[in-house]
Amino acid sequence: MRIACSFALWGMMGTMLLAQAPIVRRPPMQPVNPDADQQQQSQSAPVSQGQVPTIRVESRLVNIAVNVVDKNGAPIGGLGKDDFEILEDGKPQKIAYFEKESSTPLSIVLAIDASDSVLRDERLEKNAAKHFVNALLRDQDELNLMDFSDTVREIVSFTNQKKQIENGLNQLQRGDETALYDAIYLASERLMQTKNEAGRRRVIVVITDGVDTVKRSRYGQALEEAQRAGAMIYSIIIVPVWEDAGRNTGGEHALIQMSNDTGGKYFYVGDKRDLEPAFARVSDDLRTQYVLGYYAPQRKDDGGFRTVRVRMKDATLQGQYQLRHRSGYYADGK
Repeated sequence: MRIACSFALWGMMGTMLLAQAPIVRRPPMQPVNPDADQQQQSQSAPVSQGQVPTIRVESRLVNIAVNVVDKNGAPIGGLGKDDFEILEDGKPQKIAYFEKESSTPLSIVLAIDASDSVLRDERLEKNAAKHFVNALLRDQDELNLMDFSDTVREIVSFTNQKKQIENGLNQLQRGDETALYDAIYLASERLMQTKNEAGRRRVIVVITDGVDTVKRSRYGQALEEAQRAGAMIYSIIIVPVWEDAGRNTGGEHALIQMSNDTGGKYFYVGDKRDLEPAFARVSDDLRTQYVLGYYAPQRKDDGGFRTVRVRMKDATLQGQYQLRHRSGYYADGK
């Protein structure tokens, strides 16, 4: 069933100021199976016979997906939990969860730019997307399909039924505009509603030329919402004519920065026939990730952005390997 993603609040407000997507602050999710080191005890007023009740305060489990490559960009497998260390705002954290070479489940939003500037060869784009879904999606995974042009439409809600997704890919609708940041913002909102179990990875795969022409959600809003959702953004950037004087490299650079900040990756496609290899590279990247988790330390300022760094514990390996992961998270994200 098609579900149109409406922006009712924007319609009720003025043309310029009131066209921005609202940013909703949400309380932290409850953690999954916290370990004993992350349970704090405090005393309250004595009860009968001098007994003191125990109060347990649980921390949020923070998942960090990490890609490790050598100097040639080849993925490094076979690493263990003890090979890594995590720092939050510069302070070491205990790794409470570890999964190698990612058998962990995926929640993916596939967002396809359906504007006339991108959706020119529908057959190639649909076939490439279908092959990507068939190659990547497993029983434990789920995928949501959106298209965006003048507005953002959710064509298929989260499912692991490949046939349903293939049918949805046949329902893309062209438009004149490109609501790129709206799409990333709303994709992140939908990902926030998915399960937050240990190890689950949240991913946005967006196919676009990188130009936002609608000007509703802003770049900063879209990035913050993705970071609150813990979503990695993989950008497949369509560049029909590399030497085009009117090419919007600023939009491309914004997408590249967004991908880097969220621990995702970007790929340029100059020929639509290269879409399928680009999808394959996204799939390979997701299959060769490590997932590390730690329990966020308790703080009074429990809503700000916290920086995260993962590095190899061995100083020699630090010089040999390159690690890619998200730059941090919001303490009140989901």
